Amino acid sequence: MNHFWTIWNFITQPFVLGLLFGLLVTAFVWKNGFTVRRHLAKEIKRLEGEKSDLQNHLQTHLKIHAGGNEKIGKDLDELRAQNETLRVNLSVLQQKPGQAELRQLRITEAAARLMREQAPGFAPVWEKALRQAETDAEAAESGLKKLVRRVQSTIGLGTSQSSSPLVIEEKSDNPSA
Repeated sequence: MNHFWTIWNFITQPFVLGLLFGLLVTAFVWKNGFTVRRHLAKEIKRLEGEKSDLQNHLQTHLKIHAGGNEKIGKDLDELRAQNETLRVNLSVLQQKPGQAELRQLRITEAAARLMREQAPGFAPVWEKALRQAETDAEAAESGLKKLVRRVQSTIGLGTSQSSSPLVIEEKSDNPSA
């Protein structure tokens, strides 16, 4: 027991108590520092990974935009070239003989159509006749009338001969003839 009191007397000395208290505070601060450093190391790793992901995302985004801008630039250059080609072709076509007359004809036709629409009386009859003539022209260019003309020309029948049998049939159907 004597040893116990000796140790106890030694520990209860103010210097030793202050030293023990200081070591206890130092151990607590050191443990907190170690914990904070470990936590900060984990946070730094996490932030570095996040930074790496963001840099990769940014690089991908920039590559996509650069590719898109390059494609748009190429398309723009192609469209400019096409525009220049069309402008040159248009000027060449306008300088060909008869183009000025065709342009004037289109203008005159547009004015005539406008006048027919606005003039009372004459316009409906003229438009109907014009539509009928256009329909006849389209039918003559393609379709049954064109086929009939080809067959008649290969057989050797003219249009005047083909109409005369119809007249004969009408006369033969008449009992008084």
